[in-house]
Amino acid sequence: MSRPLRSTSTRLALAVMGTFLLAFVLLGAGLHVAVSTLLLQDARELVRTDAAGLLQLEREGGRAALVQELRERLDAPEDPDAVYALVAADGRAEIGDVPAMQAASGTRWATFDLAGKTARGDAQSRRVLAQLQPLPGGGTLVTGLRLQSQDRFLALMLRTALVALAVAATLGALAGWLTSRWVSRRLGHLDRTAARVGGGELGLRVPLDGSGDAFDRLGRRFNAMLDRIEELLGGVRHATDHIAHDLRTPLTRLRNRLEDLRHRSGTTPAERAALDGAVQETDHLLTTFGALLRLARIEAQAAASEGPEFDLSALVADAVELYTPIGAERSVRLVPALTPARVRGDRDQLFQMLVNLLDNALKYAPEGSEVGVSLRGDAAAVLCVDDQGPGIPEGDRERVFDRFQRLEAHRGTPGSGLGLSLVRAIVHRHGGRIELLDRAPGLRVRVVLPRADTTGRIARAEPLE
Repeated sequence: MSRPLRSTSTRLALAVMGTFLLAFVLLGAGLHVAVSTLLLQDARELVRTDAAGLLQLEREGGRAALVQELRERLDAPEDPDAVYALVAADGRAEIGDVPAMQAASGTRWATFDLAGKTARGDAQSRRVLAQLQPLPGGGTLVTGLRLQSQDRFLALMLRTALVALAVAATLGALAGWLTSRWVSRRLGHLDRTAARVGGGELGLRVPLDGSGDAFDRLGRRFNAMLDRIEELLGGVRHATDHIAHDLRTPLTRLRNRLEDLRHRSGTTPAERAALDGAVQETDHLLTTFGALLRLARIEAQAAASEGPEFDLSALVADAVELYTPIGAERSVRLVPALTPARVRGDRDQLFQMLVNLLDNALKYAPEGSEVGVSLRGDAAAVLCVDDQGPGIPEGDRERVFDRFQRLEAHRGTPGSGLGLSLVRAIVHRHGGRIELLDRAPGLRVRVVLPRADTTGRIARAEPLE
């Protein structure tokens, strides 16, 4: 239960519901107090008027007239809720059925329970509001009113309020849920856009509704930030591409001249060895620039979801067959486990992706180990390349996809640091996702591509085997 309560949406829903219920309880309590006070004032006014009439009768006709009037009212009551009594100085009731009470020294109000059956046949005790007035000849006149009608009305109000509270709690929960859903939906656009931009879709932007509220302003600032990031990255990419393109021609000329010098007569073995090293370095630069240009072309191309349909397993089998002799030279065995998986896209680019993945796996796999290549086509085409090498630390797994990024432990091995950048660009162009996972020991490169009979990009992670 602790994790849902830490959710901002849950806390927002609870806050809305709590505020709704608190407002309802305060309103209901205020209404109950106001109605109760009004009913009590009305009851006091009725008792006061009735008592004034009896006192007037006592002043005009004496104690006998008052006693006779009280007995007549008790024998044949006009108001079944009216209560009358005459209490002696010792607190004993001379007329009427009221509990023993102290004689009044002055006019005062009292509330007590009166047991016994009422005129309606109700045997339950009822609250009585009474006015106690001392009489000139001694004793106390008790004039009261049963509050059972007021109590029943207040009880009905309480039951109605409880039902209304349950309805209000339901409506409050619904209002809180709808509010949290609305907020989550507005933030969801931002979250999904950030996730997809982080996955490489730099041209994606947050949809705006034009309302100008806080969420809309946040979306505008987020889009402005993405525009600036895309502009900066585009400038760096274009500069890199132009450099790569402009340097290929002079590098090619330089390599040709080095080749001429190497094959000239009279070149000493030491000079030939130096020229061989220079030619290798030049070839490495040309390969790097070629990879940069290929990467730039792939990133500039539209999505390949409308490409021709083919079986990816056949392409994987060709790549495994191509690299099996290379693996045998290094005493590394390739172990394929392929099932049919039909995809759409560019066969040449996907083959380039497979070549780069297998080349990396064989480069870092220890001698005498195996490299597993599996493909399954369930909800999506899932390709896994597993090696038993040193692996990649978790903190570096995203960084290795950047251009020219190489781990310190791998800087002594051949390569330019563009292989995984090229792989990720191909995967993203085909609407897929690439992940680097720990095999302990070794590394698993998992590529998830949409099947040919599905549309859209891969959004959810497939379960690990």
